[in-house]
Amino acid sequence: MIREITGLHHVTSMADDAQRNNAFFTKVLGLRRVKKTVNFDRPQVYHLYYGDEYGSAGTVMTYFPFPGMPRGRRGRGEVATTVFSVPRGSLGFWEKRLDAARVSGLSRIESFGDKRLLFDGPDGDGFALVESNDDNRAPWITDDIDSDTAVRGFHSASLRLSDNGAMSELLGFMGYEKVDSAQGVTRFGMQSGNGADFIDVETVPGAEDAHQGAGSVHHIAFAVPDRAAQLAVRSALMDTGYQVTPVIDRDYFWAIYFRTPGGVLFEVATDEPGFDRDEDVASLGEELRLPSQHEHLRADLEASLAPL
Repeated sequence: MIREITGLHHVTSMADDAQRNNAFFTKVLGLRRVKKTVNFDRPQVYHLYYGDEYGSAGTVMTYFPFPGMPRGRRGRGEVATTVFSVPRGSLGFWEKRLDAARVSGLSRIESFGDKRLLFDGPDGDGFALVESNDDNRAPWITDDIDSDTAVRGFHSASLRLSDNGAMSELLGFMGYEKVDSAQGVTRFGMQSGNGADFIDVETVPGAEDAHQGAGSVHHIAFAVPDRAAQLAVRSALMDTGYQVTPVIDRDYFWAIYFRTPGGVLFEVATDEPGFDRDEDVASLGEELRLPSQHEHLRADLEASLAPL
């Protein structure tokens, strides 16, 4: 069994408009933009990161905004819902705030004993806020979102699959334990994790396959503290038969990727070196930061990328 994983690291999705995406996460949800950079493979496209003050593992939602990208189609083989943790008693505040911002898909449910507010992102992304009593992570505070209501980071992510057999086995191997099961959803949890501790697996055997586009999750990343832990995870996965990429330098973390049996792309990312490797914490996300191989494109990119 893998013991190095500490919970979620980040979730990366796709969008069709950078300005709308940035406004939603910074102005509506009140997250901090901790990095403004570009896609390693498509430098003409932003890579935007939103999270807590430091961009701590377990708090960071990231986006590739491809201008004009058609919306994805929901279905099996994808991350269906990304769930953020908020303080107990704050859902009323968030329901009013999201309604005032004309956010669609608002509805309240209860899941595994927790109150939950479902809502759509700007591209039809599946999101939820869940009330938590014991999330002590320090939030990012804004002028109109205080510590009694602010998002703490991820609570969980929900995977939508045709069956949960192979995924259950994989999550168990990755250090997750089965917590509960209800209404076709099985919850897996991480003991003593980083706060982003749960993965829910929803089985939808009759659903069509998901088709990625704007509003779709591209991949979900799990956290390890450092490169030594990452190499141990990579070796264990490969010994089990998974095809895992070599370690890739993503400037702010090191990453490996592998495709799961249900089709979801998993990443394992290091907590080091962090988003302050090229910016002071006080100014994270303010200036365009480019991977070294794309620095020669700076003038063109600054002229062509939408101002944020």
